[in-house]
Amino acid sequence: MPTTVLKTFSVLKNHLKLKVDPDYVSIDNIIFKLHYRATFLILLAGCLLVSTREFIGEHIRCTSDTGVPNHVIDTFCFFTSTFTVVKHMNQTAVEEGEVPHPGVGPMSKKDDVVHHAYYQWVPFVLFFQALLFYLPHYIWRSTEGGRLKFLVSGLHLASLAVRDEKIEVDGMYIPTRGDRDEKIRQIRSGFINRLHLNRPWAYYLGFCEVLNFTNVLSQIYLTNSFLGGAFLHLGTAVQEAGHNHEDKMNPLDEIFPKVTKCTFHKYGPSGSIQKHDALCVMALNIINEKIYIFLWYWFILLAIMTGLGLLWRVLTMTLHARSLIFNKLVFSMACPGKYNPWNVLRVTNDYHFGDWLFLYYIAKNLDNYVFKELLYQLAEDLEERKQARYNTIPMEEYEPLKKAT
Repeated sequence: MPTTVLKTFSVLKNHLKLKVDPDYVSIDNIIFKLHYRATFLILLAGCLLVSTREFIGEHIRCTSDTGVPNHVIDTFCFFTSTFTVVKHMNQTAVEEGEVPHPGVGPMSKKDDVVHHAYYQWVPFVLFFQALLFYLPHYIWRSTEGGRLKFLVSGLHLASLAVRDEKIEVDGMYIPTRGDRDEKIRQIRSGFINRLHLNRPWAYYLGFCEVLNFTNVLSQIYLTNSFLGGAFLHLGTAVQEAGHNHEDKMNPLDEIFPKVTKCTFHKYGPSGSIQKHDALCVMALNIINEKIYIFLWYWFILLAIMTGLGLLWRVLTMTLHARSLIFNKLVFSMACPGKYNPWNVLRVTNDYHFGDWLFLYYIAKNLDNYVFKELLYQLAEDLEERKQARYNTIPMEEYEPLKKAT
């Protein structure tokens, strides 16, 4: 069994980054990663669980009279549907032995029944949902185009650059001081000369964050529709059933019945239609109920965190050019260390939000000492741009502009 489990989930190993990539560049945040990494893997693992037969054997096993082979009944009931009888969904009747299983018992044509056909589609729906959670990341990565990586690659060990020749340590090269200075110059040039191009970069990131939030809410309602309207209150219903001592049915037995009924018709020897009433054991629902209970909690938690992430994005748009304390807090989280150049954080007041956000992600991917040098030099570049503006405007407009800045 352990070997089988490892084989089943070996397809997920390529999506688990347990080793630290020295060239890794962060282009998003932890909440974004919860969508395209954590949720994607959770849904993919659920898809694999309900697709394999190594854990629970056959997904469905049906028994009938000797007139029809069991494998025929199994196949028929799996690709059509099974059902439970509503009037037999009674916990007291089950406990007193009036019916053998919840929803299973004698019935007439007038009795209400609930058909269960979702189990055929569970692996496909889970896989489709996994793709939808990965889609915003794919759009963002394609739109970002490696712009950040192009700028900051090669600077992960730049704070150790104290010599004029490269040093190799464990297969990685520590750049020279000249390499470091040249790379910082390239970042300065790329940032200053492409200020207007940085703004769409931030807009696309914000759009994909909104897309994440829209997607998780849509997935909640999609799952609810898939389970016949039972998903929205699934967690609360299970909790109430666990604390309720009355003789009420466990909602999991209603939504994910373990034993169901199935009707098979065939022609008899004389050409008349014969009805065969089968009893089916739904072993797959043992896994299904665990998956969807977990997804209920996970989707709600993910939706709340994603919503808070959007509120944080709105807060950064509002305060990035208004509060020095806010900038100090944000950049200390992005690039912690003792070399905090807060005396030049005034540079952020003159940038558009898109430029500010791009600078923030540069800070996330640089060593604190290197970012300090970069920010000092960006402040100098900004001062030069201001002086150039002053030298090209009429004298009567110079004083008001000077006071404004």
